[in-house]
Amino acid sequence: MTTWDNHIWGTKLTMTKTEQILQHLVSFPTVSRDSNMALIEYIQSYLNDVSIDSTLIFNDEKTKANLYASLGPENSPGVMLSGHTDVVPIDGQDWTVEPFSMLEKEGRLYGRGTTDMKGFIASVLAMIPDAAALDLKKSIHLAFSYDEEIGCVGVRSMVEMLESAPTKPAFCIVGEPTEMKAAVAHKGKTAALCVCRGVEAHSALTTKGLNAIYLASDVINVIRDVQEDLKSRSSDHHYDVPYTTLHVGTIAGGTALNIIPRECSFKFEIRNLKADDPDEILSEIRQRSQLIVDKYSEDFPAMEIAIDIFNQYPALDTSPEEEVVRLVQSLIDSEAILKLGFGTEGGLFQHRLGIPTVICGPGSMEQGHKPDEFVSRSQLEKCDQFLQKLIRQMV
Repeated sequence: MTTWDNHIWGTKLTMTKTEQILQHLVSFPTVSRDSNMALIEYIQSYLNDVSIDSTLIFNDEKTKANLYASLGPENSPGVMLSGHTDVVPIDGQDWTVEPFSMLEKEGRLYGRGTTDMKGFIASVLAMIPDAAALDLKKSIHLAFSYDEEIGCVGVRSMVEMLESAPTKPAFCIVGEPTEMKAAVAHKGKTAALCVCRGVEAHSALTTKGLNAIYLASDVINVIRDVQEDLKSRSSDHHYDVPYTTLHVGTIAGGTALNIIPRECSFKFEIRNLKADDPDEILSEIRQRSQLIVDKYSEDFPAMEIAIDIFNQYPALDTSPEEEVVRLVQSLIDSEAILKLGFGTEGGLFQHRLGIPTVICGPGSMEQGHKPDEFVSRSQLEKCDQFLQKLIRQMV
């Protein structure tokens, strides 16, 4: 691994407040499998310094926490600024910079999470002292969550807290990277595990056993057939892929070459347009898979094909006529709208809380989840300007 000289900061460049905070945030290795508490404690201390109280919502082990805070008049709906604190792993990636030590080169800030999505959180935190000094007429709420990268898992406990709150935010801005453009929709996601159980036998006696890997292959062909059908059912050309997609991501099965495998499992996902019901798609896959079971069950009554959901979040589809869309468009001076293939907590905020949501943040997902992830300084500057305009709308 090669790294750039650390002296590039300081003598040659002066960091903005946002960049200083981002440097701190990147230094916390908040990969989803690990704790985010050091970062959360840093944010909580930062807010305490400007007399803003925050609420932590812990996981069962108290190794991770969401943070929720508000400034402005009490019980005012206002705007919620949402972002996730976790990042994807660096395992197996060929980084040429230290992933958790932010460095600058040619106007780009490199480090894990710079674009997805600690850059937005840093910009929000940099704005907070200015907002706290104002006589806000509308509240600003901060919602920073954990385990978003593994299926918007952590934010659900914060959603439950808000469900029982006396006042909910009027609207929400999720700061996922959109190059500071307004995104009003994203696909939903359903993640499922399929377990196929056959019958073991010596591989020389093929008629005595039922190959679980073959069963899994048959179900995967069902999924591929359903995918082809979906291409013609619904389409939305605002998306890069304009239809609901199915995808098999991992597969495991068998114990030895000379044993007919008894079990094979694979994971697959559905990324659905709002118009397509993922539960109906899953029901269709199960029904077609049952035909495979019926074909073999008389001779092999112990065989089984089981499909179970292990994670699911809804699609986001905010009307362009919503106030939050018009507000964001006015702040970025553009009426263009995007729809995103990747998901966010915005779908949960809309589906469970009824909060109209727009996705708008610095950087591009083209740089997310990759080695040498970066966000440009110009994108952070645009985000800073956006948030400064936003807080002036709150007074």
